[in-house]
Amino acid sequence: MKTATLRAERLRSHRLSAPTRTVTDAAAHMLAVQSQDFTAGRWALAVRTRGDVRLRDVDRAFDRGRLVRAWTMRGTLHTVPSRDLGWVLQVTADRQRQQAASRQWDLGIDEAMITAVVAALTPRLRDGGLTRGEVFEVLQGIGIDPTGQRGIHLLFRLTIDGLICQGPVVPREGITREQRFVLVEEHIREHAAPDDPLGELFVRYIDGHGPASVADFAWWSGLTLGQAREAADHASGRVEQVEEGLFSAAARPRRTSAATAVHALGAFDEYYISYADRTGVCAPEHLAAVGPGKNGMVRATLIEDGRVIGCWTHAVALRDTPPELFEGPRDPAAVDAALARFASFAGD
Repeated sequence: MKTATLRAERLRSHRLSAPTRTVTDAAAHMLAVQSQDFTAGRWALAVRTRGDVRLRDVDRAFDRGRLVRAWTMRGTLHTVPSRDLGWVLQVTADRQRQQAASRQWDLGIDEAMITAVVAALTPRLRDGGLTRGEVFEVLQGIGIDPTGQRGIHLLFRLTIDGLICQGPVVPREGITREQRFVLVEEHIREHAAPDDPLGELFVRYIDGHGPASVADFAWWSGLTLGQAREAADHASGRVEQVEEGLFSAAARPRRTSAATAVHALGAFDEYYISYADRTGVCAPEHLAAVGPGKNGMVRATLIEDGRVIGCWTHAVALRDTPPELFEGPRDPAAVDAALARFASFAGD
C-alpha cells in the first residue's frame, strides 16, 4: 500500500479525519486509548470528537461511569469504555500476569498478600472509592509498604483480576490528574459479552487502527505473535485483507469535508504508538526524537496529512510558544489552530 494511502486510511480509522459525535463514541470506536499520561489520554478522545470539546466533557464521562482507566494490556494504563473492560481483560490478563510475575516476586507480592489486600480494601472502596494515596494508607495500616512500586503492582494485580478500576476524576482547580479507584462490581453497570473475545479484540483494533498487520496487533495487545495470528483467524470475515498481511475495517467511517490537515496529538497517542512499525507515519530520522526514549516517554506530536512534522508540549499550547518542527508545515496557520484547540480543551 502506498504510504499516502496508508496515512489517509489510518487518519480515517483513528477518527481524525472522520471525528465522532461524542467522546464516548470516540472511546467505543478506539476501544483502548493509552493513558498513563491522563491528560494526554483524555485529549486523545477529544481530538477525535467533533466540535469544541472541553476537559470537563471527558471527565463527565468518567464520573458517570461510561469510561474507566485500567491496565488493560502491556502493563500500561488505557482508557476504555466501562462496558468493555471485563472481556478485554479476559483476553489480556493472563499474558500480563506472566509478564509481571518476576517483578512481583521481587517485591514480595504473593497470594497471601493479595488476599490480605482484597480483604482490607474491598469495604473501604465502597461508596465512592479511594485515591491512590488513600489506598496506600490502607496498605500501610495492614503492614504492607507501598513504596518501591509495591503499591502500584498491587493495584495493577487487583485491576487485571477484575476487582477494581479507576473511575471518577478527583475534583481540583486546573487540570486534575487523579482518579478514584472503585470496585468494578459497584461502578460498572453494563458488561459487554462478545461470543468470541479474542476475535473481537482483533476486529476492534483494526476498526480503530487499520490498515495494520498481525505484528502491529501483537505489539498493541501485548499478546504473543501466535495468539495474535489466532485472533486474526478468529476475525476472518469480519475484517478485510487489503493486501498480503494488511487488514482494514470491513466498514469505514465517512471522512468529514471540514477535516483539518494538521492535528496536535498528545503524548503516547494511538496514531503513533500502537504499531510495531511506525515509519509509515514518521520518517525514520525523526523516530528517536519522538520516542520511546530511554525514559520510556513518547512525545506529543504534530501531524500534517498524517505525517509527523514536529513535537509540542502542553506548555507550548497554553503559553503560545513555538513548537519543535522537524520540517516546515504547508499551512502554518493550521498548526496554530491545532495547538489552540488543545488550549481551549484544557481551559475553563
